[in-house]
Amino acid sequence: MSETVIKNIQRNRLQGIPLKRCLTECEKNEVLKVTKVMVGKKARQRLANLGIIPGVEIIKSRSAPLKGPLEIKIKSSSLIIGRGIASKIFVKCGEECIE
Repeated sequence: MSETVIKNIQRNRLQGIPLKRCLTECEKNEVLKVTKVMVGKKARQRLANLGIIPGVEIIKSRSAPLKGPLEIKIKSSSLIIGRGIASKIFVKCGEECIE
């Protein structure tokens, strides 16, 4: 990333402005709130059945190396999803996500 992008991210975090990123870019053990799911109709229905819908809070607990799957926690469940679908799930990061 360029230095200006990093400075903007740091400034937004200091001001308490939530950051919107895809799930693959987030840190481990960070509380995130799903804002948008940009997948097809069948994949969106499958994710909704698993509990991944806009507005729900999730925690990214693990990330496999070399572009492997991610483990996320929703309420008391733990799910493994592929990195391709995870890159299409947009989340809000920051202190405003924690309620």
